[in-house]
Amino acid sequence: MAINFETGNPPALLKAFKKAIDEGHVVTWAYDKDGDFYHTPDQWRGRGWLRPTLYTGQLTMNFVKNNTLRTSSADYAVLHGRFIESMLTHCDKLFSNASATALPSNADSINTTSAA
Repeated sequence: MAINFETGNPPALLKAFKKAIDEGHVVTWAYDKDGDFYHTPDQWRGRGWLRPTLYTGQLTMNFVKNNTLRTSSADYAVLHGRFIESMLTHCDKLFSNASATALPSNADSINTTSAA
């Protein structure tokens, strides 16, 4: 499951979101030394990461699993939905469209179990 942001300047979008985190405007997301983003609330912390990849005209965020946990549909649904929400709140002028794939894409790393 990937998130795709259509933008004329993918590096600027990524930099702006990191700056919003660094300046304390975004408080429920952080990024690690590898540049992967994670949701900071206790319930979701460590459930997975979002790894950015820059393409021409697009910033893609791929889900990276926690190797010690099974990934539920809720794990990636919450991370994807809340990441899009945060980007809309803080960087809406830097992209024209955001979408999330319903199932894993070829660059996602997940270990799934049903949400039931």
